[in-house]
Amino acid sequence: MATDVEIAQQFSPKPITQISDRLGINPAHLLPYGKDIAKIDLDALKTTSSKRGRLILVSATTPTPSGEGKTTTTIGLGQAFTQLNESVCLALREPSLGPCLGMKGGATGGGYSQIMPGDRINLHFTGDFHAITSANNLLSASIDNHIYQGNQLNIDPRQIVWRRVMDMNDRSLRNIVLGLGGKMQGIPREGGFDITAASEVMAMLCLATDAKDLKKRLDRTLIGYTFDGTPVHAKQLDITGAMMALLRDALQPNLVQSFEGTPAFVHGGPFANIAHGCNSIIATRMAMHHADWAITEAGFGFDLGAEKFFDIKCRIAELDPDAVVLVTTVRALKMHGGKAKDDLIKQDLEAVKQGLENLDKHIESVELFNKHPVVALNRFATDTDEEIDLIRARCAQHNVSFAETTHHANGGKGAIELAKVVMESVSKNRPYQPLYQLDLPVIEKVKAVCKAMYGAFDVAFSKEAEKDLKHVEQLELTHLPVCIAKAPSSLSDDPTLHGRPRDFEVTVRAIQINAGAGFLVVLTGNIMRMPGLPKQPAANNIELLENGIIKGLE
Repeated sequence: MATDVEIAQQFSPKPITQISDRLGINPAHLLPYGKDIAKIDLDALKTTSSKRGRLILVSATTPTPSGEGKTTTTIGLGQAFTQLNESVCLALREPSLGPCLGMKGGATGGGYSQIMPGDRINLHFTGDFHAITSANNLLSASIDNHIYQGNQLNIDPRQIVWRRVMDMNDRSLRNIVLGLGGKMQGIPREGGFDITAASEVMAMLCLATDAKDLKKRLDRTLIGYTFDGTPVHAKQLDITGAMMALLRDALQPNLVQSFEGTPAFVHGGPFANIAHGCNSIIATRMAMHHADWAITEAGFGFDLGAEKFFDIKCRIAELDPDAVVLVTTVRALKMHGGKAKDDLIKQDLEAVKQGLENLDKHIESVELFNKHPVVALNRFATDTDEEIDLIRARCAQHNVSFAETTHHANGGKGAIELAKVVMESVSKNRPYQPLYQLDLPVIEKVKAVCKAMYGAFDVAFSKEAEKDLKHVEQLELTHLPVCIAKAPSSLSDDPTLHGRPRDFEVTVRAIQINAGAGFLVVLTGNIMRMPGLPKQPAANNIELLENGIIKGLE
C-alpha cells in the first residue's frame, strides 16, 4: 500500500475559501495563510447561527506501540459524515514537534483519512506553538530580570515554580542551573524546561473562552513565592500585556481540510498524559457553531484525555458530548493480551481474549459518565474475522454498539457504518455526570479518578506531595479540578503493566498549581513533563527532497 506521503501527493486541495463557505463563515472573518490554511477571527462565534452542532467525542483503549489510530478514525468518521451529506466539522489538536521528530512521527491521521497539508501542520503550521513558547519564556526572562534588577517583589529564587519551555524532546534540559558566568549574567539558581505542549500557557490558551478570559488567566498565574512565603503572580510583573500581544494570532483557530474536503479546526496541542489533552474550547465551539455535527478527540486512552475532557473541559465550557466513540484494534488487544509487537500478524484468539479486559475497563469508564460508547474496530489487513467476532461478541455482552472500519484504506466510505451507528447512539446518551464534585478535598478527587478510571485500590502521597497539598490549601485553591499526569501505556502509573492491572496503588509524588489554567497537575509515578528522544528518533528518517516534498514525516 502507498505511504501516507505518497497518498498525500494525490491530494487536490480545495481553496480554503471554499471550505469556509461550506461552514458559512463570513469572508470578513477569514484570515488566509496561503491557499489551503486560514485562521478564523473570533468574531465568527458572534454571528447568528441556526446550528448548534451535536458533539461527538472520540477516545481509545490504552495506547500500545502497535497504534490504535484514534486521530485517523476521527478524520475518517468526519469524512463518512460528509459522504452521508451531513453538515460536519472536525476539531483536533495541533501536533507537537517533539513527538513528530521523536518517537511518534506525524499526527495528522493516515492513509486516506488525513488532514491536509500534513507536512505544514506537523512542522510549523501557523506558528501557534512558537507563540506559546515565546510568551512562556518572556515570563521566565522577566522573572529573572526582575530579581537581577533589584527584586522589589522580594521573590525567593529557590521558590520559583515557573519553568521555561521548548517544543522539542530534550532530556538534558529537564533540570539546569541558570545565571552562571559572573555578576553580570544574573542570579544563579536552579531551573529547567518542560515541553511546550505541557506548559501552562498552552493549557490557558486551550481553556480560554476569549481574549479577555485568557488575559485573566495569565494575570492569576502563580510564578513563585517571596522569602516569607507570599505567592507571586504574573500580573505583578506587568508583563501579561506583552504575553497577550504574542498570543494574539495564536488564539485564533486554524481551518484546514481532510483528504476528502471535510472542514477541520486544528488548534492547541496539550498532551493528555501530562496536561489536559484536548483541542481548544474556541475551536470546539467554532465547529459546533458552524456545523450540525462536531467531531473532536481526547488524547491517549479514555482514562487520560477523555477523563480530563469531561472533568475539566466540559465543566469550563459547559459542553456535554452527544456520543462517545472508543477506538481499538485487534493488534492493540493482542499486545494487552501479552503478545510482542513483532508477533501480531498471526491469528491468536487467546491473546485477543486476554486483551479484551482492557476494552472492558474503558467501556465501564465511559458508562461512569452516563454515556453509551460506540466501539470502533479499526481493521488492519491481517486481522481475521474470527478475531473480530470475539470483539463484536464482547461488545454485545456489554450491550454497547460496535462498528468495523476501514477508513485508513478506504477513506470516508470505510467509516460509513460507524457514522450511522454513532448517529443512532445519540438517543442512548444521558447528560454527563463528573467523577467528582469540586468541593471535595483534593485527596478525595485524586482517589476518585484513580479508583474509578484506573482501577487502583488506593493512592499514596509522598512527603513532597503532602507539602504541595498544604500550599494548595493555603492559597485556597482546593476547589480546582485535578489533572492527573501518568504513564499513557498503562491504566496504572507503571508503564510496564498492560491489559487491565488489578490490586495496584497509584503513587502521587508532587502536585503543581496551575492557577491560570484552573487545575492542579498531579504527578504520579515517574512521569516527565519533558520527554526524551529515543535511540532512533523519527527525525533520522526525515528528508527534504529536491522537489520540495518532505519524506518520512509519518
